[in-house]
Amino acid sequence: MSAHLELENLAVRYGSHVALSGVSFSVPKNSITAIVGPANSGKTTLLRCINRTIDFVSDASATGDLRVNGESVFGLRDVLSLRRRVGMVFPLPVGLPMSVYDNVAYAPRLRGIKRKAELDALVERCLRQAVLWDEVKDRLDLLGTRLSGGQQQRLTLARALSLEPEILCLDEFSIAIDPVTTMRIEEVLAQLKGHMTIVLVTNLVQQARRMADQVVFLNASRLIEHGVTAQMFERPQSALAAQYLCGAIG
Repeated sequence: MSAHLELENLAVRYGSHVALSGVSFSVPKNSITAIVGPANSGKTTLLRCINRTIDFVSDASATGDLRVNGESVFGLRDVLSLRRRVGMVFPLPVGLPMSVYDNVAYAPRLRGIKRKAELDALVERCLRQAVLWDEVKDRLDLLGTRLSGGQQQRLTLARALSLEPEILCLDEFSIAIDPVTTMRIEEVLAQLKGHMTIVLVTNLVQQARRMADQVVFLNASRLIEHGVTAQMFERPQSALAAQYLCGAIG
């Protein structure tokens, strides 16, 4: 299976603080990769490098390389194009101050989709994929920020999917969502990996075990171990990974 993402000796600093140190691994196309590890191990920083939102951190600096389809993201001039290709969902919802419908239709309109029938179908598809359609289909004109926290998080997911990204990055997507809905979204993501590559940061090791094709374990800004999921959980090579994945440390 060909690599969609390749990290080569990636290191990131925030001023003098080391957030990532010499991280190297690859992510196959049409797969789910789970990034796990204790707090402050560099998981979110890694995601921010993939679509260059690390650029918004004034004192951040990166060395090494991160390639998407063989092309270095740090050498790209058209960063907006990269961010259209890499959808991002952060732990807490960031709703646009507009209706539920317009939250999802916003990006498609920017890329030239104007026909109402086409937009209607796209909005419905994305809301269904985010397991939100049945709850909002009769109030699409409602301000998105009026939804509950969990609904807003799913709206953020629907908005990311409206970009039709080739890579979808999820940072603790289920933190504000109830367990039943989380399981339903996991089922959708398992289907979506046939059309995109998914990189998932999660503190729920059982979620990683259920969903991921491979697992990457970070600790103290370093890559400790990575491999296919079954091997990581059943035959980890490092004692630290074994302790974390069995819940002995957190």
